[in-house]
Amino acid sequence: MRKYLPFTLTATVVLLDQITKALVVAYIPENTIWKSLFGDFLRIVHVRNNAVAFSLGTSLPMFIKILLFIVVPLAFCVLIAIYIVKEKDENISLAQRFFLAGIVGGGVGNLIDRIFRGMSVVDFISTNNYGVFGMDRFPTYNIADASITICVILMAISIIFPKRETEETKL
Repeated sequence: MRKYLPFTLTATVVLLDQITKALVVAYIPENTIWKSLFGDFLRIVHVRNNAVAFSLGTSLPMFIKILLFIVVPLAFCVLIAIYIVKEKDENISLAQRFFLAGIVGGGVGNLIDRIFRGMSVVDFISTNNYGVFGMDRFPTYNIADASITICVILMAISIIFPKRETEETKL
Protein backbone atom coordinates (compact mmCIF):
# COMPACT_ATOMS: atom_id res chain seq x y z
CA MET A 1 0.00 0.00 0.00
CA ARG A 2 2.93 2.31 0.74
CA LYS A 3 3.91 2.25 -2.96
CA TYR A 4 0.53 3.72 -3.93
CA LEU A 5 0.65 6.57 -1.39
CA PRO A 6 2.63 8.91 -3.71
CA PHE A 7 -0.28 8.90 -6.13
CA THR A 8 -2.11 11.13 -3.63
CA LEU A 9 0.36 13.82 -4.77
CA THR A 10 -0.39 12.98 -8.41
CA ALA A 11 -4.12 13.40 -7.78
CA THR A 12 -3.61 16.61 -5.78
CA VAL A 13 -1.48 18.19 -8.51
CA VAL A 14 -3.96 17.25 -11.26
CA LEU A 15 -6.91 18.52 -9.20
CA LEU A 16 -5.28 21.86 -8.26
CA ASP A 17 -3.98 22.32 -11.79
CA GLN A 18 -7.34 21.72 -13.44
CA ILE A 19 -9.32 23.79 -10.92
CA THR A 20 -7.00 26.78 -11.29
CA LYS A 21 -7.04 26.49 -15.08
CA ALA A 22 -10.85 26.27 -15.12
CA LEU A 23 -11.06 29.42 -12.99
CA VAL A 24 -8.65 31.25 -15.28
CA VAL A 25 -10.59 30.22 -18.39
CA ALA A 26 -13.92 31.18 -16.78
CA TYR A 27 -12.95 34.56 -15.33
CA ILE A 28 -9.96 36.00 -17.20
CA PRO A 29 -10.22 36.85 -20.90
CA GLU A 30 -7.47 35.23 -22.95
CA ASN A 31 -4.28 37.30 -23.41
CA THR A 32 -5.07 39.67 -20.53
CA ILE A 33 -3.59 40.39 -17.13
CA TRP A 34 -6.05 39.93 -14.27
CA LYS A 35 -3.92 41.17 -11.41
CA SER A 36 -0.36 42.19 -10.52
CA LEU A 37 0.79 41.24 -7.03
CA PHE A 38 3.82 42.11 -4.89
CA GLY A 39 4.64 45.15 -6.96
CA ASP A 40 5.08 43.65 -10.38
CA PHE A 41 6.71 40.39 -9.26
CA LEU A 42 3.68 38.14 -9.85
CA ARG A 43 1.00 38.53 -12.50
CA ILE A 44 -2.06 36.34 -12.92
CA VAL A 45 -2.75 36.23 -16.65
CA HIS A 46 -4.51 34.03 -19.19
CA VAL A 47 -2.40 32.79 -22.08
CA ARG A 48 -2.41 29.61 -24.14
CA ASN A 49 0.64 27.62 -25.16
CA ASN A 50 0.18 25.32 -28.15
CA ALA A 51 3.74 24.00 -27.89
CA VAL A 52 5.94 22.84 -25.01
CA ALA A 53 8.23 24.66 -22.58
CA PHE A 54 9.08 28.19 -23.67
CA SER A 55 6.76 27.74 -26.70
CA LEU A 56 9.16 25.35 -28.41
CA GLY A 57 7.53 23.55 -31.34
CA THR A 58 4.81 26.06 -32.18
CA SER A 59 5.24 25.65 -35.93
CA LEU A 60 5.42 21.83 -36.00
CA PRO A 61 2.83 19.95 -38.10
CA MET A 62 -0.19 18.67 -36.13
CA PHE A 63 0.77 15.00 -36.54
CA ILE A 64 4.19 15.66 -35.00
CA LYS A 65 2.61 17.74 -32.18
CA ILE A 66 0.22 14.89 -31.35
CA LEU A 67 3.10 12.44 -31.32
CA LEU A 68 5.54 14.62 -29.32
CA PHE A 69 3.09 16.49 -27.06
CA ILE A 70 0.52 13.76 -26.30
CA VAL A 71 1.70 10.22 -27.18
CA VAL A 72 5.27 10.47 -25.87
CA PRO A 73 4.37 12.29 -22.61
CA LEU A 74 1.51 9.86 -21.99
CA ALA A 75 3.89 6.93 -22.44
CA PHE A 76 6.40 8.53 -20.04
CA CYS A 77 3.68 9.12 -17.43
CA VAL A 78 2.57 5.49 -17.65
CA LEU A 79 6.15 4.20 -17.45
CA ILE A 80 6.95 6.41 -14.46
CA ALA A 81 3.75 5.31 -12.69
CA ILE A 82 4.67 1.66 -13.26
CA TYR A 83 8.18 2.33 -11.97
CA ILE A 84 6.80 3.97 -8.80
CA VAL A 85 4.79 0.85 -8.01
CA LYS A 86 7.09 -1.92 -9.24
CA GLU A 87 10.57 -0.75 -8.21
CA LYS A 88 12.03 -2.41 -5.11
CA ASP A 89 12.20 -0.35 -1.91
CA GLU A 90 15.96 -0.58 -1.66
CA ASN A 91 16.38 1.07 -5.09
CA ILE A 92 14.10 4.08 -4.60
CA SER A 93 13.08 5.96 -1.47
CA LEU A 94 9.55 6.97 -0.55
CA ALA A 95 10.55 10.62 -1.12
CA GLN A 96 11.76 9.77 -4.63
CA ARG A 97 8.47 8.00 -5.31
CA PHE A 98 6.67 11.21 -4.33
CA PHE A 99 8.93 13.28 -6.60
CA LEU A 100 8.14 10.98 -9.52
CA ALA A 101 4.43 11.12 -8.65
CA GLY A 102 4.59 14.94 -8.74
CA ILE A 103 6.13 14.74 -12.21
CA VAL A 104 3.35 12.40 -13.32
CA GLY A 105 0.73 14.76 -11.85
CA GLY A 106 2.15 17.69 -13.78
CA GLY A 107 2.36 15.65 -16.95
CA VAL A 108 -1.23 14.47 -16.64
CA GLY A 109 -2.44 18.01 -15.89
CA ASN A 110 -0.92 19.33 -19.10
CA LEU A 111 -2.02 16.27 -21.09
CA ILE A 112 -5.62 16.94 -20.07
CA ASP A 113 -5.29 20.43 -21.55
CA ARG A 114 -3.71 19.19 -24.76
CA ILE A 115 -6.42 16.57 -25.26
CA PHE A 116 -9.47 18.62 -24.19
CA ARG A 117 -8.43 22.21 -24.96
CA GLY A 118 -7.44 21.93 -28.61
CA MET A 119 -3.74 21.12 -28.12
CA SER A 120 -3.18 24.27 -26.05
CA VAL A 121 -2.21 24.44 -22.39
CA VAL A 122 -3.60 27.18 -20.15
CA ASP A 123 -0.78 29.13 -18.49
CA PHE A 124 -1.46 31.84 -15.93
CA ILE A 125 1.50 32.47 -13.60
CA SER A 126 3.90 35.17 -14.78
CA THR A 127 6.84 36.16 -12.59
CA ASN A 128 9.36 38.97 -12.90
CA ASN A 129 12.78 37.62 -13.83
CA TYR A 130 14.62 40.90 -13.14
CA GLY A 131 16.73 40.53 -16.28
CA VAL A 132 18.22 37.14 -15.39
CA PHE A 133 19.06 35.24 -18.60
CA GLY A 134 18.17 38.42 -20.51
CA MET A 135 14.45 38.07 -19.72
CA ASP A 136 12.32 40.66 -17.96
CA ARG A 137 9.67 38.03 -17.21
CA PHE A 138 9.97 34.28 -16.89
CA PRO A 139 7.80 32.41 -19.45
CA THR A 140 4.26 32.03 -18.15
CA TYR A 141 3.50 28.69 -16.49
CA ASN A 142 0.88 26.81 -14.45
CA ILE A 143 0.59 24.46 -11.46
CA ALA A 144 1.45 21.40 -13.56
CA ASP A 145 4.62 23.05 -14.90
CA ALA A 146 5.64 24.12 -11.40
CA SER A 147 5.08 20.60 -10.05
CA ILE A 148 7.23 19.06 -12.79
CA THR A 149 10.03 21.59 -12.30
CA ILE A 150 10.10 21.37 -8.50
CA CYS A 151 9.92 17.57 -8.47
CA VAL A 152 12.66 17.20 -11.10
CA ILE A 153 14.92 19.46 -9.04
CA LEU A 154 14.16 17.55 -5.83
CA MET A 155 14.72 14.23 -7.57
CA ALA A 156 18.08 15.42 -8.92
CA ILE A 157 19.11 16.59 -5.44
CA SER A 158 18.08 13.25 -3.93
CA ILE A 159 20.20 11.40 -6.50
CA ILE A 160 23.24 13.71 -6.22
CA PHE A 161 23.12 13.80 -2.42
CA PRO A 162 21.74 10.42 -1.32
CA LYS A 163 20.84 9.93 2.32
CA ARG A 164 23.71 8.23 4.06
CA GLU A 165 23.01 5.21 6.18
CA THR A 166 24.21 5.40 9.75
CA GLU A 167 24.56 2.52 12.16
CA GLU A 168 21.24 3.56 13.75
CA THR A 169 19.29 3.59 10.45
CA LYS A 170 20.67 0.18 9.45
CA LEU A 171 18.97 -1.43 12.46
